[in-house]
Amino acid sequence: MGIRTHNCGELSKSDVKKSVSLAGWINSVRTHGQIIFVDLRDRYGKTQLVLNDESLLKIGKTLSMEDVISIEGIVSPRDNNLINPDLSTGHIEVIVSSIKVLSNAKPLPLSIHDREASTEEHRLKYRYLELRNNDLQKNLIIRHQTSQIVREFLSNNNFLEIETPVLMKSTPEGARDYLVPSRVHNGQFYALPQSPQMYKQLFMIAGLDRYFQIVKCFRDEDLRSDRQPEFTQIDIEMSFVDEDDVRNTIEKLIREVFSKVINVSMKKPFPILSYYDAIERYGTDKPDLRFGLEILDFKDLADKSGFNAFKNAEDVRLISAPNADFFSRKVIDELDSYAQSHGAKGLAWFKVKEGSFEGGISKFFSDDLQKEIINQLNLKDDTISFMVGDKKSNTLNVLGRIRNLIAEKLELKDNSIFEPVWIVDFPLFSWNEDSKRFDSVNHPFTAPKDKDIDKVLNNPEEVISKGYDIVINGYEVAGGSIRIYDNELQRNIFKILDLNDDEIKEKFGFFIDALKYGTPPHGGIAFGLDRLVMLLSGVNNIRDVIAFPKTTSASALMEEAPSHVSKDQLDELGIKVLDSEKDV
Repeated sequence: MGIRTHNCGELSKSDVKKSVSLAGWINSVRTHGQIIFVDLRDRYGKTQLVLNDESLLKIGKTLSMEDVISIEGIVSPRDNNLINPDLSTGHIEVIVSSIKVLSNAKPLPLSIHDREASTEEHRLKYRYLELRNNDLQKNLIIRHQTSQIVREFLSNNNFLEIETPVLMKSTPEGARDYLVPSRVHNGQFYALPQSPQMYKQLFMIAGLDRYFQIVKCFRDEDLRSDRQPEFTQIDIEMSFVDEDDVRNTIEKLIREVFSKVINVSMKKPFPILSYYDAIERYGTDKPDLRFGLEILDFKDLADKSGFNAFKNAEDVRLISAPNADFFSRKVIDELDSYAQSHGAKGLAWFKVKEGSFEGGISKFFSDDLQKEIINQLNLKDDTISFMVGDKKSNTLNVLGRIRNLIAEKLELKDNSIFEPVWIVDFPLFSWNEDSKRFDSVNHPFTAPKDKDIDKVLNNPEEVISKGYDIVINGYEVAGGSIRIYDNELQRNIFKILDLNDDEIKEKFGFFIDALKYGTPPHGGIAFGLDRLVMLLSGVNNIRDVIAFPKTTSASALMEEAPSHVSKDQLDELGIKVLDSEKDV
């Protein structure tokens, strides 16, 4: 008999009286007189072992948590009063006939089953141990299932999975590149890809029609809980398509993934919001639609009040929340401090009780004005309204954040509900006040709306793009666009982004040339696989769905990377490291 005939989550009543071999990690040991019960664990589940022979008891008393053992034994039914309905193997146990200790485990530096007992930094240092945690293993299984379903769906729809280079040319795409020095071409550098953007467009020029790839990407940018310096994209590109074609295909893919991975049926079609409407109603282009709390324009009504701070403001916005009594003075002060930390001068408020205002700035509104506001804005009893007066961009940004925080405090975010929405009609450019030039809102290969092509050179700030994002529960899960396929238009876009002819030729010459040789209309999208799996797994930290993630400072604590390298390696690459003002 081999090391194992079954895994630890497989045996059932149908296996009673079978001789089996199991192997795994010791999850627990319980001694009851002349019987020792051992829970044996692997990634499939747990099986209860029974040691009741004198020679086996002697070995059993030496066993420690996380020792690796193999056993042989006979499957036996449990007594009815000892059945464990929470385990797939809860109706049986294995009466052990022989046991072999394959590997002893020293006392662990952290708890596998209680992740909160250790700091995240400590857990990442011993990630190979933390990965024994059942929840983390479930997340990685969901990641695997997601990738397989994506591959199957796209392959069945005539997409080809094609790899692109990892060592490529450094090009300005928004974030900072990770650079790789060349030993052969001394003083020159490759870049790790921020995305395979130009390569996948070149596939379309090559006539490959439908491409996808599950691919590593690298961006040296500021990090947060849903970002990593290296991340994985589901990269997709299609020829002879418009915006609707791409969105329809991607909706089908998303519904397939959610249905097959977590048995959730997504609504169809997905709702569509313009970028302008999303900002106006939710204060963000990544709105969470699991709850209401829409932002309302309050300027005209506020101007009728006696509250001068609002009269002097360019814009005043309001958000109304239920359960007014929840908002104690302490909670209101927390929200006010949060608003101020994001640029607001303050967060004004009043409650609506029995058809009139109370508390906060209510004294600045006459009885008649209160009734007018309640009727016009449809404010309900037992609600609280929060207001910000400032520049329009700031009022919307602050109240968008307050909306999100209120939803968390009132527990309005149900992770079992998934609300997708397409965000469309983004501006093509945004003005960068620091560098006094235009930046691409998406990337420089995004096409403008056909009706706006004539505005590209003369009124770039008015141009709307053929870009689209899919947002689920407040997370941008995927973003894409229809691409520019005209050589001259692409060159003009680069010029608007303040690149001169020499820079265009140096950084994008090969791509500009490729567009000359018969380029089909094409477009695509890229999913953040890590973020998608985070949603499917019901967790809020992207590091919980990546096997070996980096910290928020881009460090790998387990293997201690990044690290110093030898002077010989640096000399071979022609690199000198500067430490403050001194050469190292």
